[in-house]
Amino acid sequence: MYRPRLITSLPPDTDADGIKVYTIAADGKAVDISHYQPRLHAMKQARPVAWRDTPAFAICHEAANARYLVLGWWGNDNEMFIAVAAQDATGWVEDMSRYSFCLWDMEVMWHERNAFIECLYGAVHSLDAYRADRLCKT
Repeated sequence: MYRPRLITSLPPDTDADGIKVYTIAADGKAVDISHYQPRLHAMKQARPVAWRDTPAFAICHEAANARYLVLGWWGNDNEMFIAVAAQDATGWVEDMSRYSFCLWDMEVMWHERNAFIECLYGAVHSLDAYRADRLCKT
C-alpha cells in the first residue's frame, strides 16, 4: 500500500559538482549519505558528462528492502537521462533490466522536470537558479 515517504533535499555543497542530492527513506529516518557517495562518484565517472555544467540530481533512496541510487541529468536540449544502481548482496549493481526508479522517486523527478522548465527551458536560462530550486518536503 502506498504511503508517503520522507523526502529531504541535502545542502548544495553535498556534491562537489553541484548535483542536487535528495534522500528518501521508507522508515522515515534520516538517510546516511555516506553509504551512497562512493557509488555516486563512480556513476558520474562512468559517464562522459561535464557535471559542473550539467543540470542534474541524485536520489539516495533507503527503500523497504534495498538501497537505490538514482542519477538523473538533462541533455540533448530537453531529455532527462537516468541511471539507477541498487545495492544487493554482491554490492552495487546497475542493471536497468533488474532495477529502476520507483513511484516515490518520481515525485522528485516531477519537481526536477518543473524546475528544468522554469530555470533552463524557458525565457531565462540559469543553471544557478535550477540548482537553487529544490523540492522541500520533510
